[in-house]
Amino acid sequence: MSEPHDEEPEGLPCVLSGEAATLLEDPGLPGDVFGAIVAATVLINETRGEVQGSSTSTKWPQQRRMPLGTDGMLGIAEYVIVAHADPPHIVLTRIQLY
Repeated sequence: MSEPHDEEPEGLPCVLSGEAATLLEDPGLPGDVFGAIVAATVLINETRGEVQGSSTSTKWPQQRRMPLGTDGMLGIAEYVIVAHADPPHIVLTRIQLY
């Protein structure tokens, strides 16, 4: 007999679009920006895309935007929750830097 689990549900993988991957591969990308993007992907994964402070598109609720860096001073990350895919995942689609 199995015991009930009190664990949080597992996160969703956060994959990078080609545009986001190209940005992260840029050797001229400042370290603080690189770190903020990596931290964003971890947060997106852990919260299954429900990042506190993110905004949702009214026309497409699967699309979200979240601030990068302290108070969003580095830019905005856009991502899409692909919950009905097999397997479900999240795509970091675009990063708008300031």
